[in-house]
Amino acid sequence: MKRTKGKNTVGGKKSTGRSQPAHPFIILTGLSGSGKSQAIRALEDLGYFCVDNLPTTLIPTLARLSIRGDLEKVAIVVDVREGNFLSSFQRIYRRTRKMRGLNPVLIFLDASTTTLVRRFSETRRPHPLAPGRSASEGIRTERTRMTAIREMADEIVDTSDMTVHELRHFFMGLSRDRFRASLVLTLLSFGYKHGVPVDADLMFDVRCLPNPHFVPTLRRRTGRDRAVAAFLERDPSTREFIERLEEYLRYVVPHYVAEGKSYLTVAVGCTGGRHRSVMIGERLRRALTSVGGVRVRVRHRDIGVA
Repeated sequence: MKRTKGKNTVGGKKSTGRSQPAHPFIILTGLSGSGKSQAIRALEDLGYFCVDNLPTTLIPTLARLSIRGDLEKVAIVVDVREGNFLSSFQRIYRRTRKMRGLNPVLIFLDASTTTLVRRFSETRRPHPLAPGRSASEGIRTERTRMTAIREMADEIVDTSDMTVHELRHFFMGLSRDRFRASLVLTLLSFGYKHGVPVDADLMFDVRCLPNPHFVPTLRRRTGRDRAVAAFLERDPSTREFIERLEEYLRYVVPHYVAEGKSYLTVAVGCTGGRHRSVMIGERLRRALTSVGGVRVRVRHRDIGVA
């Protein structure tokens, strides 16, 4: 469950009527054990410059660096682990919100007491406000002291029933420039006789298709040549193979985008890596360029190997 107050939109502009683009500046806080560490890692994967457990007094310094352009997107975690947090955060955050060219968004992570007690029990960490007492006592104290800060939040996120993956998806959806940090999809052709690529996420064997190598006029050509492509396209089984592979990848690649994966390597292998795999790699490039959130590149590993 999350509550949106509607003050700001992460990655956009402040609703102040200014035309100047505002730099995203996410401040994560909340109860101990509510998932702030997982949240900051998700934001780091989205291209944010992240600092965990930043001293509260350094927030304006980091904000000025962001405004100056040294740091494009910033996300920080501040909480009760830092001694001056409860006494100084509200004043410093109000000052930060007045900075021109900055879009500060305060996100408060919360969870039920039962969930927090279970998490502390599983990790065997003492609560930062109750090192010599039970976790339940520390949670009650922290919840009371954090009430005013919670009321200031732009977003309140209840992580009680959220998995790590669901928390990651929440922050991906919160960031407006989610699709600017696109998935880099590498289509890699290779020859099995030269060894399989170790960095392949998905691998497809096309040695079942007719081999242009055995056509004398095509042997010295590659899959980039129109004659080789025409030879393969005349074969019905090759056309069906390519259509089914394109259909599968158009279906599955958006799921990798939604998962937040940064890199995906799809390897296509034939015997020598010069004809069939090259031609299919080029066909896949055309088919997948239109998939949203994806930047497609092609690499022909063995095209120049004899």
